[in-house]
Amino acid sequence: WCHYYDQHPLSVDPVEQWGSKDKQQTGRASLGEQTCITCSQGEPDLKIKPKAVPLSNVTTTLAPADQLWSTSRDKAVRLRMEGSGSASNTPITIHQMFLETVESYGDHSALVYKKEGQWVTMTWRQYYEQCRAAAKSFLRVGLCEKCILLLQFNQEIFGGLATGIYTTNSPEACQYVADNCQANVLVVENQKQLEKILQVKDQLPHLKAIVQYKGELQQKAPFLYTWAEFMKLGEDVPEEQLNAMIESLRANECCTLIYTSGTTGNPKGVMLSHDNLTWTANAALSKANINRAEEVVVSYLPLSHVAAQMFDMWMSISFAMTTYFAEPDALKGSLANTLKEARPTCFLGVPRVWEKMQEKMKAIGAKAPPMRKRVADRAKSIGLKYNYSVMNGENLVPWGFMLANNLVFKKVRAALGLDRCKVCFTGAAPITKETLEYFMSLNIPVLELYGMSESSGPHTISLNEEYRITSCGKVLPGCQTKLDKPDEDGNGEICFWGRHVFMGYLNSPDKTAEAIDQDGWLQSGDLGKHDQHGFLYITGRIKELIITAGGENIPPVPIEDALKAEVPIISNVMLIGDKLKFLSMLLTLKCVVDDNGDPTDELSPEALDFCQQNGVSATKVSEIIANKEPAIYKAIQEGMERINARATSNAQKVQKWIILERDFSVGGGELGPTMKLRRPIVVKMYEEKINEMYAVAKQ
Repeated sequence: WCHYYDQHPLSVDPVEQWGSKDKQQTGRASLGEQTCITCSQGEPDLKIKPKAVPLSNVTTTLAPADQLWSTSRDKAVRLRMEGSGSASNTPITIHQMFLETVESYGDHSALVYKKEGQWVTMTWRQYYEQCRAAAKSFLRVGLCEKCILLLQFNQEIFGGLATGIYTTNSPEACQYVADNCQANVLVVENQKQLEKILQVKDQLPHLKAIVQYKGELQQKAPFLYTWAEFMKLGEDVPEEQLNAMIESLRANECCTLIYTSGTTGNPKGVMLSHDNLTWTANAALSKANINRAEEVVVSYLPLSHVAAQMFDMWMSISFAMTTYFAEPDALKGSLANTLKEARPTCFLGVPRVWEKMQEKMKAIGAKAPPMRKRVADRAKSIGLKYNYSVMNGENLVPWGFMLANNLVFKKVRAALGLDRCKVCFTGAAPITKETLEYFMSLNIPVLELYGMSESSGPHTISLNEEYRITSCGKVLPGCQTKLDKPDEDGNGEICFWGRHVFMGYLNSPDKTAEAIDQDGWLQSGDLGKHDQHGFLYITGRIKELIITAGGENIPPVPIEDALKAEVPIISNVMLIGDKLKFLSMLLTLKCVVDDNGDPTDELSPEALDFCQQNGVSATKVSEIIANKEPAIYKAIQEGMERINARATSNAQKVQKWIILERDFSVGGGELGPTMKLRRPIVVKMYEEKINEMYAVAKQ
């Protein structure tokens, strides 16, 4: 029995053969194949050495640890390892995982990005050498055990303890994160981001250097470097110094920090270990139809978000994927072009991306000639029937499917850039059943994932062969789900167990104790239930639950989604009613978005179609509100009455609503970086309008 992992037998006979193809590719052994070399209390490290190692001579060294959690960057954690299965895989560091890929696929394309309008490719070997060069420069400017802070759109930086800040953050928000993690090197994208940091530099005592990634510096200072200048700094740093730093890495120590969005206070620094990242990257896609050195992905979400970091960086390294980097304005419209050029084989779209695709295709379809419209509608009904059959394991091919596939589905996939895509995922925020069914009808099943920053990203995953609509899938191999305090319908708080569970919040023992219970289970704050086949369904979020003045608990998302499905002109909905006598809603209308991703006053094509169908000539949001356009207001009220008719109690009926002048957006602050609704912020922003609705009711 290992001293540090006293529940796990380490000195046992091999339980699996190394001759299998997967073992040869991954270079990883199971815990059953390990020998505990040193594990006495007085010795500094626990070493686990595989008996036979293909590819890299991997010897994993774990730092001594007796607790499952930590709030210090320097303190290791005990890993949640098991005696068999995927949870017994040998712990490795990011560098070991990276090196395995370089040794096996060094000449394969790793990163593809645009430079002066042309795609430039970097191989895995070139990527690795660039990372080593950058790491030596970080060492030269004073990186030791502090943080590298990245304030830029998607570029990959490798080395040190890294964290990221969203480019949309204010100078004050940047200062908080930089100070909290004691960053001593800051990498900013451009002059605009540099100016934000210079405003707060005097409040960052640990900061030693700022590196501007793009463009020339407009001012000179001893601590400022362009990327080219910075990369030259490390040229004379000895390879031995870098190797010593790499060899000091431990799989159960902190590797990166993911800062939560901070919708209810200051953001928290989620500490993720090397093992969190390497184990999860391999486990998450182990059952998917993914082949090493064959897959192509598109990186468009901020890498400071866990979903993007896990999918675009760590899974890409683990599976030797080729990553295309989108333009910074990806979510403002250019993502469509990148998808068509890259033609990914795997794609993770946040719900808003899928919704935007749906809206655009519906707008195009509305203008199609009647015959083409009938063909498309018939094809979609066949596609929906077929995909429900596949989902239920029946695999019945309806009459006309092959014709529909050739006439419609293949063309739609090609137009979206998804003609090579084997798996289409969605996650990071709730998605409506309507959107899922829309893509099922086009023979593009969109598979839900579920997880959080604190679980290194995914906890459950859906697969093409194994999914249920509105379910977020089944738990990752080697992980466990517990539903705490379930009610009579089986709804309980979703709790996680596994090697993907984070170390703790940096310098926040109280918050860590709230998130991880005494037995080591991560409490998600989400409500969910399982069906008889083990599929998990999210039914609400504890913090989002509206508790009315009468004491009734109401999950807002189902009601919000129901109204959007009933009234197509509506873009965003937010249910109000916490500690109040009745429910009300804030509504926004679908509009055109400008080049900066900000909503305009112009109604979107889909909204214009809705207006025309109702005999309304308005073309602007402001016109509908100013005139309280009777036909539109009536259509919304009738939709509201239909969802109220389905309410399970009078307390769940919406009594009042108001249309806001401006749609929600990331720039406006109502939506987070992955387009998730920031409820507490919206309540503050529209407090006056909310109070007016309830003040009128009191009179």
